[in-house]
Amino acid sequence: MKDYFGYEGKKCVVTGASSGMGKATVEMLVDLGAKVYAVDLNECNVNGIEKFIKCNLAKKEEIDNLFNELPEKIDSFFGVAGLSGSKTDYMTTFNCNYTANMYITLKYLSERMGKGGTIAFVTSTAGLNWKSYKKEQNKVVHSKTWEEVEKLVMPLAKIAPATMAYMYSKRCLSQFICEQAIEYGKKGIRINNVMPGSTDTGMKDEFEKMAGGKEALLEETGVAKRLATPEEMAKPLVFLNSDMATFISGIDLCVDSADNCMKILKIKKDREAVPATNKLILKIAKKMMDKGNKKLNEKN
Repeated sequence: MKDYFGYEGKKCVVTGASSGMGKATVEMLVDLGAKVYAVDLNECNVNGIEKFIKCNLAKKEEIDNLFNELPEKIDSFFGVAGLSGSKTDYMTTFNCNYTANMYITLKYLSERMGKGGTIAFVTSTAGLNWKSYKKEQNKVVHSKTWEEVEKLVMPLAKIAPATMAYMYSKRCLSQFICEQAIEYGKKGIRINNVMPGSTDTGMKDEFEKMAGGKEALLEETGVAKRLATPEEMAKPLVFLNSDMATFISGIDLCVDSADNCMKILKIKKDREAVPATNKLILKIAKKMMDKGNKKLNEKN
């Protein structure tokens, strides 16, 4: 049987590899014959991986240490790791979701990937409105260093709830991917973006809380009316970085069972069509979040 996906013997790096979409991606790549380097804070227990490397992606120095342990040549990179902001502060959330991926792409992948290399990031349907809010994102996305990004984002981190960092970071990453698809395309390297809808992962409880409960989260699952499985998100990721997708680059692949179609057709309201950096909105959101958490703590 012909190897249509072309992963046999390829050196693949997967972040967020120990659970959810990342783990499902690792399992598929191992089955397809890839040499998988699994990256996470927690141990990856998938049999057949080449190496597990512990790394906190919210810290620049740990990323530098990570790449000291990775191969000099990387064929495919899967940026799956992410934080909701429900259990982490604003800056940690933003750095893990955006800054780390920007830094890895510009500093390391540019040197370690050659023609035919592939990169696929996981953003979110929370990033779908990035085209409407480019003015909010431009300065961050066009910054070239970790320090420049932190300097721009830190004022927001002081006034906004960390969950607002989730949407903003996903929008920034989506715009970054679109722009880098042009730059990396000149080198023969493809970059794509998978935007998952609501998925049954280890962060499900966090997203339920952010949405306003289980039923509210299910309202964001399109026509399926159920949460997606991690495998249903890993499959598009594996496809986009494979030889089956050699003419696909710069795409926002929305994997949400037509939920976005319902928003486009005005069948349902797009609750995320709001600014992510407006200071007044952020202050109001923080007060509401603090009030909600206080009530929750008193109840418990």
